[in-house]
Amino acid sequence: MAYHKYHAQNMEFLACCEEIARAVEDIVEDLVSKPEGSEVVRTGAGGTPTRWIDQAAEDCIVDYISSHSLCRTLVSEECGKKDMGGEKGTIFLDPVDGTHNALAGIPFYALSIAYAEEGVVQQGFVRDLAHLETFTAVRGMGAYLDGGPIRVSRTTLLEESAMSVYGRKFNPAPVLFLGQKIRRWRLLGASALELCYVASGRLDGFIDLRATLRVTDAAAGMLVCEEAGGKVSDLDGRRIRFPDEVTVGKCLVASNGTLHGKVIEYLR
Repeated sequence: MAYHKYHAQNMEFLACCEEIARAVEDIVEDLVSKPEGSEVVRTGAGGTPTRWIDQAAEDCIVDYISSHSLCRTLVSEECGKKDMGGEKGTIFLDPVDGTHNALAGIPFYALSIAYAEEGVVQQGFVRDLAHLETFTAVRGMGAYLDGGPIRVSRTTLLEESAMSVYGRKFNPAPVLFLGQKIRRWRLLGASALELCYVASGRLDGFIDLRATLRVTDAAAGMLVCEEAGGKVSDLDGRRIRFPDEVTVGKCLVASNGTLHGKVIEYLR
């Protein structure tokens, strides 16, 4: 009985995420590649410029979360940490992950929503806003793409791998060394989706050494990746923990698990 109640709660939250995604799709559709979408309206809580496309999407989502009492606390890319008045839980939100892509007309940007209780992410939802694919995960229940189960790749050799790799601007050596080992190097510009691409086997790894990745960027995609059999860690191979705020960035390594140790080795 307890399992069915837990399952029902998860499905209810993901259904709410689906409603949010449809609303955001309508908003973003009119702003992608448009000058008005790129207008800077303020500085976001994370210290980066907030474009109108980000603000419009976030305003819509905040209204929905508030009216449905989905969480006690919201941590979002633009507004930062906000009390939402719900009974429990924290939602980590990136209204448009990959804003530059969206404004440039590059079809690789997403909505990312993660729900956590007591510091542990329990549910993740990532909607590819360009192709309308939906990646979801519930802790302990696997990862899914449009309702079908997904798994990480079976690639065992770096020489046969495809990875998305972001290096340090002032210390490129580790990435250049790793880049000589992997077969295909990708930079796609939306970390939530890139983590989901690792989960679905489209990429073998996602590595970000810039120390700018925030909990709102990564929380949902990390769960999707892990539930699909992947591994996510810091640069030393330890479990990565983000603070509940958007002013702190971290480095991250995600892979299909099989390649993880070798990636960490080459980055040291």
